[in-house]
Amino acid sequence: MEMRKTALLCALVMGTALSPAYAGSGPIKVVLPEEADLLEPCMATRSNIGRIIMENVSETLTELDVRGGTGVQPRLAEKWEQNADGSWRFHLRQGVKFSDGTGFDAKDVKHSFDRIMSDKNACESRRYFGGMTVTPTVVDDYTVDFKADPVQPILPLLLSLVTMVPEETPLEFVREPVGTGPYKLTNWTPGQQIVLTSRDDYWGAKPEVTEATYLFRADPAVRAAMVQAGEADLSPSISQVEATNPATDFSYLDSETVYLRVDHNIEPLNDVRVRRALNLAVDREAFLGTLLPDSALLATAIVPPPTLGWNPDVKVPAYDPEAAKKLIEEAKADGVKVDTPITIIARSANFPNVTEIMEAIQQQLQEVGFNIDLKFVEVAEHEQYYSKPFAEGRGPQIVAAMHDNSKGDPSFSMFFKYATEGTQSGFSDPKVDDLITRASAAVGEERAKLWSEVIAYLHDEVVADVLLFHMVGFSRVSERLDFKPTMATNSMLQLSEIKIK
Repeated sequence: MEMRKTALLCALVMGTALSPAYAGSGPIKVVLPEEADLLEPCMATRSNIGRIIMENVSETLTELDVRGGTGVQPRLAEKWEQNADGSWRFHLRQGVKFSDGTGFDAKDVKHSFDRIMSDKNACESRRYFGGMTVTPTVVDDYTVDFKADPVQPILPLLLSLVTMVPEETPLEFVREPVGTGPYKLTNWTPGQQIVLTSRDDYWGAKPEVTEATYLFRADPAVRAAMVQAGEADLSPSISQVEATNPATDFSYLDSETVYLRVDHNIEPLNDVRVRRALNLAVDREAFLGTLLPDSALLATAIVPPPTLGWNPDVKVPAYDPEAAKKLIEEAKADGVKVDTPITIIARSANFPNVTEIMEAIQQQLQEVGFNIDLKFVEVAEHEQYYSKPFAEGRGPQIVAAMHDNSKGDPSFSMFFKYATEGTQSGFSDPKVDDLITRASAAVGEERAKLWSEVIAYLHDEVVADVLLFHMVGFSRVSERLDFKPTMATNSMLQLSEIKIK
């Protein structure tokens, strides 16, 4: 108490305001690697948007407790149960208001879900419901039933990705989100900053962070330096090279998988020998401890090891450039046009050292005989290559991407990445479609077994893509904050979890 009084007196004598370090609440600045090109709620599953608005501005019915490990928890739904017909009934929290002052009820829930499934937009969260038909029905003002065909045993978890908007929200994308969360958007100056301010009429506990200003810097060294100098309070993503201060720098298990999505539909990538050669030509081990942390893991699946059904028997392809060359020659002898230029499309500032890593992979592929071009694009253009509809008349393409699955179940990845109708799938295989359908509907050990079979078949038989790394993240947090990152930090940064000392 005496220390606090002394601090207050010093602040008054110096003619300055009391520091938030002593106030227990106040504003913070967050510096991110990528600017948000839009703040549409149904796009909040995309990391550069989700870190800003997910559960801050736009809330969901349920949420997965990654920090506490307690599973799916209530958010805007207070409780739920499964009906006799396999559908799910959700009971909504009452007394909740959107930031525009309107009340939240079951009609908003139905509209929010119908909106993400509408063909009048390109909502990213729609992709998690591929291969199923889900129908929401209003029971009363605060009760909603969701019926899925086929029945979805993890539907409460799936709904942790559906953000709620008012019933009046148009089906088309909006610029300024209206949500039920503890914050509202108060300033967006493109290219400079985004500001969220806490709401006085929020239904839940008032967070200690009263205002968050988001700044954007592509260079991880610049982001780390800004926090070090007090120009920012938190950077959820810095590189291992900058993570040198034990008092401010934290590593965390990342849920991101870096991979090269191969377009099987165009020669020469439609030949499995070519896809095997791509895998054999990449020296994954060489990146660990150099351009990537030595604690990063080599990937054998699009999902990280803690995920249900992850298959330990699937092995990383050995680095064998001579074997890659032989496969290329075999394909050439059969008339496959292996010399055709193949373009790798990578997203700028997608992960630390992305430029150097992609240039090294380009060189490794060229050394075994591939003709590789490398193209870096911003996030909006990257999405055009990554998601359907793919451009007609395109040449052979490989998309470098980073996929996040922190939910613990492959269903959040498999359909839209690998099923014939999947939004980001680069091929079609009936066996894959069947396995995904059966795994999605299964429960318990059978579910894990089927997902494990999917993982092995995709990797060993289809050779669907070039899987690279499961990432390890590093964050820099000002000493005035009480916050430690989790596996979810790469895709979501809940301001209410941040305490001010």
